[in-house]
Amino acid sequence: MKPAKSASTRVLIASIAAVPALAALLFAQTPRFHNAPASAAAMTNPYTGQQNAEAGRTVFVQKCAACHGQNAQGTGIIPALTKGPVQAAKPGEIFWYITRGDLMNGMPSWKALPEKERWQVVTYLKNLKNTQGALEGAPASSGADASGALNAPPPKPPFTDFRFEKPGTTRKITVADLPAPFATASAGNGPRLVPRPANVWPQAPEGFKVQLYAADLENPRLIRTAPNGDFFVAEAGPGRILIFRGITPDGKPKLTSTFATGLNQPFGIAFYPLGPNPQWVYVGNTNAVVRFPYENGDLKARGPAQHIADLPSNGRGHITRDIRFSPDGKTMFASVGSGSNVDDPDTHPAEKDRADILAFNPDGSGMHIYAYGIRNPVGLAINPTTGELWCSVNERDALGDNLVPDYITHVQPGGFYGWPWWYIGGHQDPRHPGTHPELKNKVITPDVLLQPHNASLEMTFYTGKQFPAEYDGDIFASEHGSWNKAIRAGYEVIRVPLHQTGHATGEYEDFVTGFVLPDGNVWGRPVGVTVAPDGSLLVTDDGSNSIWRVAYTGK
Repeated sequence: MKPAKSASTRVLIASIAAVPALAALLFAQTPRFHNAPASAAAMTNPYTGQQNAEAGRTVFVQKCAACHGQNAQGTGIIPALTKGPVQAAKPGEIFWYITRGDLMNGMPSWKALPEKERWQVVTYLKNLKNTQGALEGAPASSGADASGALNAPPPKPPFTDFRFEKPGTTRKITVADLPAPFATASAGNGPRLVPRPANVWPQAPEGFKVQLYAADLENPRLIRTAPNGDFFVAEAGPGRILIFRGITPDGKPKLTSTFATGLNQPFGIAFYPLGPNPQWVYVGNTNAVVRFPYENGDLKARGPAQHIADLPSNGRGHITRDIRFSPDGKTMFASVGSGSNVDDPDTHPAEKDRADILAFNPDGSGMHIYAYGIRNPVGLAINPTTGELWCSVNERDALGDNLVPDYITHVQPGGFYGWPWWYIGGHQDPRHPGTHPELKNKVITPDVLLQPHNASLEMTFYTGKQFPAEYDGDIFASEHGSWNKAIRAGYEVIRVPLHQTGHATGEYEDFVTGFVLPDGNVWGRPVGVTVAPDGSLLVTDDGSNSIWRVAYTGK
C-alpha cells in the first residue's frame, strides 16, 4: 500500500510542474533506462524520419534547451544527450521517461505535451549521435535570460544575481536568511555560451589587472602549481594534462607542453611526496586515481600511468575528482560528488561512497570515508595556517532560486553535511520527509554560505606576496555559474577573507566578475584557480577556453 502524498510532496509536484524545461534526462540508474518497463521498450515510434526530427528539435528548443543546452550538450549536473544511456535506450523507454518524469531529480512529467510532439522529441534525441544537435533549418535558442526576467526587481539581500556582482562587494548569507523550500519555482536556465566580445574583459578590484595568459585551450578545468613553479592544467574533455611554464613580461607562458594523454575526464592533480622534490604526479580520473613518475622540470611523464585506487563512477552525475595530501603526507584525500540531485543512498546503490570525501593511504590502500553528506565537494585545499582540509561544494537543486546555498568549509573528520536528507542548519529536504531523523542534529553548518546554484569549483589559499598584506591566507574560489536560477548568478571568482587567523567568519567578496553580458548570455565560466610563484592568480575558464592572470599593480 502506497503512503498518501504529504503536503510537502504536493507542493513539490506543483512547483516542478511550473519548470519551463525538461529539467533532467539524467543517466540511467539501472540496466534498463530509468527502470522503464518492458512494455515501454516494446513501443514503436510512429513519427520517425528527418522531418519529424526537425519538428522534435523545434519542441526541444522551446521546452528543453534551457536545461539541456541549445544543442543538448548539457548544463550543470544535467548530462549531454548526444551520448551515453540516452543513445543506448530504446525509443519507447525515452518516450516513457519523458511522459512519466522524475520528481525526485527535478524532471517534470511532460504528459500534457501532445503525444506526437513527445515522439518527435524522441526522434530528435535519437538523431543526436549523428547530428550533434545541429539539424539544418532548426531555430536557434534565444536563451532563457534574453527575456523580461532581466528587468525583474533587484533580489533581496543577501541573495544576488549577475546584474549586481561587482568586484569588492562583500556578502554574507546566514542560516536565518534561507527561504522555505519552493518559495520560488525551480528554474531551468542553463548558460547560453557566446564568444567574448572584443570590448569585454574580466573586471577586478581597483589596483588589480587582468591579463589573458593563454587561449585556445580545450575544456581547461583544474589548475595547480607544481613545487618548481610550473602550472599543471587538466583538460577533461580531451583527457590530458598540460604544463605551462613561466610568465613573460606581457603575461604569457614562456613554454607549454603536454604532460600526459589518454586519461578519463581528469580533474585533480597532486604532487607527492610533499615538499620541493616530488617523485609522482597523482591525477584524479573520474573513475580512478592514477600516478605518473616525475622529477622537477619534467615536461612529459617519465612513464605510463600507474593505477592507485578505484573511485566510484557509474557514468552518472558529477565527474570531478580532486586529490590532496594531508600535511604529514600519510593520507590522500579524494572528492567524489553524487550521481544525482537527491537520490537516497539507502535505496540507490549507485550512490554508494559518493557525495563523500574519501581517504586512502598514498599507495591507494586503506580506503575509508573521511566526511559524508557533501553533495559535490569539487575543490579540495589544505589550510596552510591550521593544516585542516577544506572543500568547495555544489549543493542540491530544484528547491527554488535561493535554496540550497553552495558553500566553502573546513571539513571535520567523520563529519556529516546533510545530503540528501537534510541541508544547512538541520532543515529536512521535503523530498525525503521523515527520513533519518537521527541525523538532524549531526548536520554541520558550513563556514561560508555562497549564492545558491553558484556551482563553486576549485579553491585555493593565497600564499603569495604580491597582493596587499590583508590578502595573506585568504581563500580564492571559482564560481562556475548557475543553471537552476531564474536570473543567473556566479560566473565569477570570489575571495573569502580569513583575517590572517585561518578561520572564516561567513562573509565573502566578489573578486573577478564580468563573465556574463548585460543580455544574460555567458562568455566565460571560471573553473580552476592557483597562486603563481610571483604571487599573481591564474584562473582557468572553460567557457572561453582560456587562462586568465590576475596581478596586483598598486593603488
